Amino acid sequence: MRILVTGGAGFIGSHYVRTMLGGGYPGYEDAEVTVVDKLTYAGNTENLPMGHPRLTFVRGDVCDQELLRRVLPGHDAVVHFAAESHVDRSVDGGVAFVHSNVLGTQSVLDACLHTGVPTVVHVSTDEVYGSIETGSWTEEDPLLPNSPYSASKAGSDLLARAYHRTHGLDVRITRCPNNYGTHQHVEKLVPLFVTNLLRGLPVPLYGDGNNVREWLHVDDHCRAIQLVLTGGRSGETYNIGGATSLTNRQMTQRLLDLCGADWSMVRFVEDRKGHDYRYSVDDSKIRAELGYAPRWTLDEGLKRVVDWYRDNPGWWKPLLDG
Repeated sequence: MRILVTGGAGFIGSHYVRTMLGGGYPGYEDAEVTVVDKLTYAGNTENLPMGHPRLTFVRGDVCDQELLRRVLPGHDAVVHFAAESHVDRSVDGGVAFVHSNVLGTQSVLDACLHTGVPTVVHVSTDEVYGSIETGSWTEEDPLLPNSPYSASKAGSDLLARAYHRTHGLDVRITRCPNNYGTHQHVEKLVPLFVTNLLRGLPVPLYGDGNNVREWLHVDDHCRAIQLVLTGGRSGETYNIGGATSLTNRQMTQRLLDLCGADWSMVRFVEDRKGHDYRYSVDDSKIRAELGYAPRWTLDEGLKRVVDWYRDNPGWWKPLLDG
């Protein structure tokens, strides 16, 4: 079995790769993994077991068709993580998001079609649905993105669907809520707050802090992706839930407690433009069809994440300098 992982040096992709190479996915204990990653600011080879005998690392852009058509032949599937993903950066400028997320996905799909790679799992986000006041989105709800980031991911989802419908390519889409875990770049909420608090610096909280997010441990997310790869249906979309919804205030309180700080370390800042109020996905489909259920509680997962950042300043401090 040979799996190609795009964006495999990033936060979520690298967790997936490390787990697979570590024998964490039944039936894939001997799988060979090829990682294609451009190594932008969020990609880091220190996230990967470089030198592992079943890992091949290729530095490159997923928009590079010549590269993809050279590397892809012989692989059984692609798990497509590669994407620009930070909403604030997309508000400042959307060009890189359209390039990586829309054109990059089209490039991957086209290269798979022309090289005979049969299956693509396209990793997306709950943000493509927009904001929901009550209830939860199902996979049948319309896409109503509100940020350049989520719009670019919605565009990539539609391309994935189109390649399935037009060409018969076996494409499966996953949509997840906010992820947390180790090896996450310090621009995201959890590592930003933790690394600031560990250095005695204040943390910025948007608006009144009452925006609601669902939180999913990266390990649960990657297990669900693997379930979709091994048992998902061609052309289908699967929401992956985290089971824990919190306001940003509530998440801040948990991180303050874990870092031994109080609200004097919080600075309320001007709200983000177009800030979605609430996300929530209905993941009954993946639970019923594939037997998915999250294993990590937020209390256990957050504590381990804070401990990891506390114990590994050598990993995250260079990112601050960068």
